[in-house]
Amino acid sequence: MTSPASLAGVYPVLPTPFDAAGQPDAQALRGLVRYLLEAGVDGITYPGVASEVGQLSVPERLSLTAAVLEEVAGRVPVVAGVSSAQAATTIELARAAIAQGAAALMVAVPPDRPTVATQVEYFREVSAAVPGAVLVLQNVPQPVGAGLDPEAIVEVAAVVHAIRYVKEETLPSGQRLTVLRERGPASLVGVFGGAGGRYITDELRRGAAGTMPAIELAEVHVALFKAHRAGDAARVRELFTRMLPILNVQAVFRWSLTKYVLSARGLLPCEHQRAAGPRLDALDKADVDAFLGDLQDLLLPTHPLRGRAG
Repeated sequence: MTSPASLAGVYPVLPTPFDAAGQPDAQALRGLVRYLLEAGVDGITYPGVASEVGQLSVPERLSLTAAVLEEVAGRVPVVAGVSSAQAATTIELARAAIAQGAAALMVAVPPDRPTVATQVEYFREVSAAVPGAVLVLQNVPQPVGAGLDPEAIVEVAAVVHAIRYVKEETLPSGQRLTVLRERGPASLVGVFGGAGGRYITDELRRGAAGTMPAIELAEVHVALFKAHRAGDAARVRELFTRMLPILNVQAVFRWSLTKYVLSARGLLPCEHQRAAGPRLDALDKADVDAFLGDLQDLLLPTHPLRGRAG
């Protein structure tokens, strides 16, 4: 298993491709894994909110996570999302992911456990079922998650030492990250940002271990993190500013934006979306095409932007 202290950098969250009939497309998912590896990501996360995980059955999650781990084949660490409303289901998913080579397990804070004591009980149960596994506590805002205050997360992590990382998605993420970094126990070795990478410059300035954005601009996030590691703050700001138009659209359209961009780039054969939410219309797509054109010099040349009719 990957060392608990070794998770850092860009860990994009794979979307779940569906075919025109609405069924999961494991081959397309494997293709997206290959794209991320070519882009030079530090690791991969699957499944998460960006994967439409709430619309996947447990058998689908098991088979698709297995496909991702098989395709990665140990080349980078995989953080497997194993969250569910029931601890027993989380444990089933967790045991399968660890057996197949996952480096860590991402577990969202259950929204129906509002106190520190009930959160500790839940995470203790999960960690005891997969001894030695590295847990990433995913703090999702309400109503999807509990949206715990950072002080509560510190209390939970101080008791459940298997929690080595936090993915902080409740806003303001930067300020919360500071609290976790300054007050967290020694066993808490890193905090990742999420929220599509929209607050990455603030998070990195405050000592984030990395970011878990959606995947549509993975190579740009990789370039940004490379600049951060080199101490080139001006380049970090430049790359972030160039991504902002796409990130702004992604904040509203979520899965629709990600799947449209991947399709426009020739990386996804079908844009079918199970999750409820707004879809891009013709004018939205024309805007996105223009924004992508502005980024074309940063994208992998093996995946050129395809022209799209509005």
